[in-house]
Amino acid sequence: MTVDIHAPSVTPCRTAAPPTGATIAAVRTALPPHRYAQDDLTEPIGDLCLPPGADRAMLRHLHASAGVRARHLALPIERYAGLRDFGQANDAWMEVGLELGAEAVTGALTEAGLGPADVDLLVCTSITGIAAPSLDARLARRVGLRPDVKRVPVFGLGCVGGAAGLARLNDYLRGHPGETAVLLAVELCSLTLQQRDASQANLVAGALFGDGAAALVARTGVTTGPGTIGPGTTGPGTTGPVVVATRSHLYPDTEKLLGWNIGASGFRVVIGAGIPGIVRSHFGRHLRAFLADHGLTTEDIGTWLCHPGGPKVLSAVTDTLGLPADALDTAWSSLAAVGNMSSVSVLHILQNARESTPPEGGSWGLLMAMGPGFCSELVLLRW
Repeated sequence: MTVDIHAPSVTPCRTAAPPTGATIAAVRTALPPHRYAQDDLTEPIGDLCLPPGADRAMLRHLHASAGVRARHLALPIERYAGLRDFGQANDAWMEVGLELGAEAVTGALTEAGLGPADVDLLVCTSITGIAAPSLDARLARRVGLRPDVKRVPVFGLGCVGGAAGLARLNDYLRGHPGETAVLLAVELCSLTLQQRDASQANLVAGALFGDGAAALVARTGVTTGPGTIGPGTTGPGTTGPVVVATRSHLYPDTEKLLGWNIGASGFRVVIGAGIPGIVRSHFGRHLRAFLADHGLTTEDIGTWLCHPGGPKVLSAVTDTLGLPADALDTAWSSLAAVGNMSSVSVLHILQNARESTPPEGGSWGLLMAMGPGFCSELVLLRW
């Protein structure tokens, strides 16, 4: 049995009236300057994770088959051996996370033609560090947000955080028309790598994950004097995709499939081998039901924006949905260029889709991700 959490209902229609959900005004990714080819990371990560003299065959196989060509790291690779405990790693997360978060938020607001004082809500998601005051509180003064800005720090969503964060922004903006909301995702996955841990999960994480931040600006239609900025419009001369509907799924009895075991050394990754099987068994059925509620099928979706959980997960999504081989090319490209950046990745993919080959007006898109819970999040978009 699956627990379904439904967004406010929308009248099913293939040629719907102008949507009333949030308009995505801008998306901006910020990456650390320390970029490495995958081949250049294999042996240094082996030095960190494996005991001296250990066989490195599995490590090298994982790095070669992860679908990753390059990644950005929060710190120069030679500094990781000096992180002796969780406190030092978390301090680095706060320092680098604030820098990247400020860059992403400032860049997204500039792209949207807005300033820090225009932000009414800031949602901040991260699963790779913790702080109180939270990252968003520390960021507010740095970038010049109003003292009365509403803040929602979120921990625990992991890879689904980018999609779920956008869905929750949409929920908020439906009840607060005319306001501006920002989603910030900050993930410094490399700082969670466990030294002297030769477990397969830790080695997979060391081969797959990268670091970065991304910010998304969303608005609803507002009336300003004699002129109106309506749905689908972010300001004079600018347009963006509109969130039409969202849906969440929690899969019972899968809590141990993905997440962290938290101990003295920090966040020890849990990655279950059963994740592709869950995708093949359940994900396609739930996604098709969601689309059917809006009078759509998978053939109506012109733009697929899928979190790059890894090659096996992407292949499982393609197979279970019966998609063309190139349908998830944006996800494969992001995975190759920067690795899996957890909650940041799907926003990075959305930015690339908007910039490289913007979808045609009136076309449908679907943004989707999966994460700890085990759960999935679907966001139906219309350009």
